[in-house]
Amino acid sequence: MFKRYIVERRSWIFLFIFLQLLFLFIAYIDPSIPFSSILYIVFLSIIVFLAFFIIRYHKESSFHKNMQELDDVYDLHSIEETESPFEEMIIEFFTRQAKQHKAEIDKYRFDLEQEKDELLSWIHEIKTPLTTLHLMIDRIEDDSLKSKMMYEWLRIDLLLDQQLHQKRIPFIENDLHIGNTALKSVIHKEINVLRDWCLQKGIGFELNLEVKEVLSDSKWLGFLIRQILTNAVKYSSDSDIVINSYNRGNHTKLEIKDVGKGIEPKDLPRIFDKGFTSTDSKRDQSATGMGLYLAKKVAFSLLIEINVDSTIHEGTTFTLTFPQKNEFIQIMGM
Repeated sequence: MFKRYIVERRSWIFLFIFLQLLFLFIAYIDPSIPFSSILYIVFLSIIVFLAFFIIRYHKESSFHKNMQELDDVYDLHSIEETESPFEEMIIEFFTRQAKQHKAEIDKYRFDLEQEKDELLSWIHEIKTPLTTLHLMIDRIEDDSLKSKMMYEWLRIDLLLDQQLHQKRIPFIENDLHIGNTALKSVIHKEINVLRDWCLQKGIGFELNLEVKEVLSDSKWLGFLIRQILTNAVKYSSDSDIVINSYNRGNHTKLEIKDVGKGIEPKDLPRIFDKGFTSTDSKRDQSATGMGLYLAKKVAFSLLIEINVDSTIHEGTTFTLTFPQKNEFIQIMGM
């Protein structure tokens, strides 16, 4: 700060030094002026100037320190009283800027909320014709055509559901209902959603649930499991997906293991990144890269840790580690 202050006042310092040298030069070339007296005056001037410089530094630097330490740039009330008209001008400028930015932010927030409400309303509206379409597909007698149409219908339904939950995730804390959740019922519900797709790909499920219940939110836990199961079904065929639950130490774990194509080692650290779809040359061009990203965000809110272990051409295992009961205090407001 002191170095910056010197740089800021360098023109004044140079002017003072120039004047002192000028006085000494005049006394040196003019014999009628006692050089020792001028030297003494210059010495006293330097002492006074240094004292004045230090005092002004402490007064002026306090304002700049307050500006630097300001946590909220829009909260200018914590700044001490200004010492000069220029400091007042700075505060007035930032106050005007803060009001303008706040007005713009409020407008953007209102527009965003309106857009979100309209999108959620549209998603709910589109669910009705989708349900009707599902009933119509059920009446198709051609099994091959029925299977293909059901797969496309399921893709649309899953994408709409993904979009719906993506809009709700920022406010997930207001939508959590933590309680004892039966793993079997949650998993069966999600398997049933993917049933037609699994039948088409020859995929079955093997459940070994040593732990029957976990403390979580059933709706959001179901969404989390659905994203992992969808990923497992997408990259597997003619095999079983094994789901195990067990206790390790003080935590409950849920494993979802597929025998699919696996994940490239270089891709593992990035699979939860938004929009990441894989670096494989044979990657699914229809993938959105949102499923696992949303799963990670939901897991974070539910205090669930996700670990992934994968081997190319052998399969992938997702392990969900549930928190202890006392860890839920922070999200239950107890």
